[in-house]
Amino acid sequence: MKRKLEISEVIFKIISYTFLTIFALCCLYPFVYALSASLSSYQAVEYNKVILFPVDLQIDAYKFVLSGSNGNGFWNSYTNTIFVTFYGTIWALGVAILGGYALSKKRLLFRKGFNFFLVFTMWFSAGLVPQYRNYLATQDVFNAIGITDDKWLIVIAMGMAAMNIILLRNAFEGVPSEIEEAARVDGATEFQILTKVYIPMSKSTIATVALFFAISRWNGYYWAKTMLGGNSAEWPLQVYLRTQLEYFQDPDYVTSWNNSYPNISSNSVIFVLIVCAIIPILIIYPFIQKYFAKGVNMGGVKE
Repeated sequence: MKRKLEISEVIFKIISYTFLTIFALCCLYPFVYALSASLSSYQAVEYNKVILFPVDLQIDAYKFVLSGSNGNGFWNSYTNTIFVTFYGTIWALGVAILGGYALSKKRLLFRKGFNFFLVFTMWFSAGLVPQYRNYLATQDVFNAIGITDDKWLIVIAMGMAAMNIILLRNAFEGVPSEIEEAARVDGATEFQILTKVYIPMSKSTIATVALFFAISRWNGYYWAKTMLGGNSAEWPLQVYLRTQLEYFQDPDYVTSWNNSYPNISSNSVIFVLIVCAIIPILIIYPFIQKYFAKGVNMGGVKE
């Protein structure tokens, strides 16, 4: 039997839902505007006629970007981003799973000390200098063994995330020890216990952590720009997008652009790049969303 809500509860629900609706619309509007502006005519974008829906619908900006009329920069950077995201997520997830599994074992020697130092890095960040030195040291190792593709530098050197290791550690600690003991009695090795017991029973948290890693790699800009700045052939999408934005802030470049492409607003091109950068994450997220809340709860709460 449902309990009748009191007046104060009704008022609280109305205020809460209203606030959340307004907040959601504020978060959604920039993407809707970017999509509408990318599909609007030159005059509509330049004279701020686009408010919510496209004005004078056209897809010239998409044709320009997707056809490679601006060179191979877009598709090349898109390929680089997919490379960094795919291999970077696999590498970082593997490191996080192994680290979380080891730290979840009470029999691990110096376990408390390792956990303390892991958490300590979240409390007090050493700053950019040690991380930059880490990148340079990794680059020296790659050069010594003959790896000239600097994209692997971004993949390998960014393979550590303390928060995600802690989430996986807590999730693994929630697996009943009786199941592990039964697997050992059946003759399972340590690797088999990890892959056949812990990973399947923690798939929600693993899917959530994988999403965190994928978004971080897909949106990565600073270190990619710092370490790959001189090699435009290896730029990921975010670095390419930022570079194009800087070009369009140059008045001389904009004047030359308007003379060459009078029907396409430079702002529309930027919005097309933004939309293309967001769409893959929007496609992937609904498939992982069902694991998201459950995964964070399992990994974020220590029993």
